[in-house]
Formats: sequence, structure tokens, C-alpha cells
Amino acid sequence: MSNNPSQQHHLNSIPNTEKLNKIKLFRLFEPSLGTITFSFLTVCFICSLFYLDYRDLAKGFLFSPTKSDKFVGFEFDGSIESSKVEFLSENGGGCDVFDGDWVWDESYPLYESRNCRFVDEGFRCFENGRPDLFYTKWRWQPRDCYLPRFDAKIMLEKLQNKRLVFVGDSIGRNQWESLLCLLSSAVPNKEAIYEVNGSPITKHKGFLVFMFKDYNLTVEYYRAPFLVLQSRPPADAPANIKTTLKLGEMDWSSSKWRDADVLIFNTGHWWNNEKTIKGGCYFQEGSELKLEMKVEIAYKKSLETVLDWIHREVNMSKTQVFFRTYAPVHFRGGDWSTGGSCHMETLPELGSSLVPPDTWLRYNTFLDVISAQSNKSYIKALDILNVTNMTSRRKDGHLSLYYQGPKLGPASLFRQDCSHWCLPGVPDTWNELLYAHFLKRESARAYNPPPR
Repeated sequence: MSNNPSQQHHLNSIPNTEKLNKIKLFRLFEPSLGTITFSFLTVCFICSLFYLDYRDLAKGFLFSPTKSDKFVGFEFDGSIESSKVEFLSENGGGCDVFDGDWVWDESYPLYESRNCRFVDEGFRCFENGRPDLFYTKWRWQPRDCYLPRFDAKIMLEKLQNKRLVFVGDSIGRNQWESLLCLLSSAVPNKEAIYEVNGSPITKHKGFLVFMFKDYNLTVEYYRAPFLVLQSRPPADAPANIKTTLKLGEMDWSSSKWRDADVLIFNTGHWWNNEKTIKGGCYFQEGSELKLEMKVEIAYKKSLETVLDWIHREVNMSKTQVFFRTYAPVHFRGGDWSTGGSCHMETLPELGSSLVPPDTWLRYNTFLDVISAQSNKSYIKALDILNVTNMTSRRKDGHLSLYYQGPKLGPASLFRQDCSHWCLPGVPDTWNELLYAHFLKRESARAYNPPPR
């Protein structure tokens, strides 16, 4: 039947007997057996979509952060799949593991939060009332190679007698707790894992050091959201200045983690007007206050300070240094203080990402700072965990309403957390990438020790 509106109107305006005669001209009532079969199968397929459990349907789809507006399609065994190499193989060095797709994998998650006592209460989304577990089932699949599956036993053995340290904001803490759970899954005696100072993991600020006694390994977290030093303002500073960020000096705790064997940095979430100037935190270079300096300029200068500190203070032949890029937030209709939400999100982003524009400003600032020094040997020895693009598609993975603990239940619709991540969830993928790069670098060190 024609879809043309004028033809449709004409058909509706003529007598029924004449309609029937016209329809017969199309032989719609004289179909072949093949037509009947095709129509029947089509109706069955469409109806089945209404009854299929999403988990079954999702198995067949890929969600691609590099395709703008549609499913990539179904996974089939074929030449594209067979052309992929193992990332850890000799041919895997050219693979960009950050270019790929989110794929449904029934073997995920790699652990359950109820079996891991190292997850902060606020990150336990399922136990805090989240009704779905879809967000735990997505695995990152690079386009041109295969990542090694995370093997906690191998990593623990490689890290024996070493220190692994996370430094950054609470999103870095998210990743740190994820790694504690991943590693502890291979330790039968959980009592052999403990915080060296007896500090509780929930609602604890400052730094935490967990010892894996059987391996003489510490996995540590140091809270330093800006990485550079936040301190009291000069004595003659205006009254509205409560603190300053000394852009040329590292955080006070840097002496504690300078000699770590593996060092993972992150920053970015506090580099905004809300957390700095609006809160009375201004910028300082030397003894001079920079009252007119914009946040993005201060952020750039702080990154330059961090890289310079790595060059001067870190022995790159001993310490493997990672820098994880900014993990986007996914507030809709506002931000954390103005009613922004993400609680209705249960799937990864299918089309182009809708994260705030300042996400890409911070991301590009970081890339610009790295690029400006890319010819220096210590930059070449630095591992960048470039997770911004891939994470921008995971609007479904945040705490949203489920961060208050099981006793209090879901939070108010107007006080959602669309910055931090449920565990298990997206930070596990960051650690899978950390694991892959760690093993790759460990293998390379045996042949080509990185320069000082």
C-alpha cells in the first residue's frame, strides 16, 4: 500500500467495494506460500523482541565509542575477528587498546561486591538497592587485539615485595578499591590482607595502605585531588581567600610515594570553579597570588609541575608510572548540586557521547601538556591510561541514587552521584588495562631498561 498521504486520503474516501477491487489489483489477498511464510516469520520475530530478556539480546551487540549513531552489529566469527592479535604478543605492540567497543560478556563481573570487604559502602550499588546488574556485564574489547584476562595470581606474583600506589582524587580511590577486590580474589585467607594502621576503609580520608602479607605487597591510596600542594594563603591575602594551590609544588605526601614500584596518578575532577575559586581556593606561583588566573590555565601549570617532578624525583628504571586520564561525569539536567540525574541509565551510550564540554577541555589540556614534551625520554617511559573516550560511553555505571548504604536506601532524586562508579563496574576495566600495560612493560624491562 502506498505511503503517499494524498493517495492514502483518496483510498479512504472511496466506497468499500471499490477499495476492495483496488486492493485486489495488488494481489494482497492472493499470496504465494513463500509470502505467507515470510510474513509469518516476520511477525514472530517482531513479537519475540517484546519477550526477549535484555540480557539475551545484548549478548549479540557491540556498543562502539567510535561509531556515532548506531549499533556496530552482531559479533560473527570471521576475518575481522581472526585478524586480531594478542596484546601481549610480539605483534601486539602497535595495538591501541583504548580504541574499541563495549561488549556483553556473561562471564563478568570478575568479582562480586558482597564477597569483597574492601569496597567502600558508598560504591556497593547493588547492595544499596540498585535493581539491575547490567552495568557489571560489559567487557572492553579493543578493535585490533585481545586483552589478557585479568589474572590476580599472576599480578600478585609480579608485585611480590613491592609497593603499588594510587595518587589522586576519589575517582582514583574508586579504581584503587577495584584493584583491591581483583587482587584479593586470589588470596584464600582474607585475614592476610589488612590496613597497616588499622584504619577503616569507609569514610576515611588521607591515605590508606593495605598489606597483602603472603606477598609482602602494599597497595596504597593517597588523597591528593589536585596533585599539587593546597595550603593556607599568605598572611596578607584578602579575606575571601581561604586556601591556595601552589602550582609549582607537589602535594605534601609526595615524599611518601616517590619510591613506589608502581605509581598511578589521576586528577581533573576538582579542577573546576566550584571546587576552586567559588570555594575560596585561589592559585599561587611562588609567593605571588594569581587572582585573575583561570582554572584551565592553573590546571595546565599543575600538570607541568607533576611531569617535571616525575622527571626529577622518580627513578624510572625502578618505578613504572601510569597516568589515568579524566573519567567523565554523566549528569543530565543539572549537576550534583542542582538536581542532575543519571538514575534512569541502564545501558552504555549507543551514539555520540553527551558528556559536558569541559570534559574534553580537561582531556585536551592533558594531551597538549604530554605532546609538548613527547620527545623527552621520561615521557616515553610514562604509561598513559587513556580512558576518557571509552568511559564517556558508560553513563549507566554511576552510583546515581545508590550510595547511602542499605540501611538508608536510595538517595533523593535531587542528590544523585553521577561522578563516582559502582563496584564492580567501569573501574575494573581501567584495572584490566593497567594489568595489560603492566605485564607489557614488565616484559620489555627485561630487554630494554627505561632511561633515568
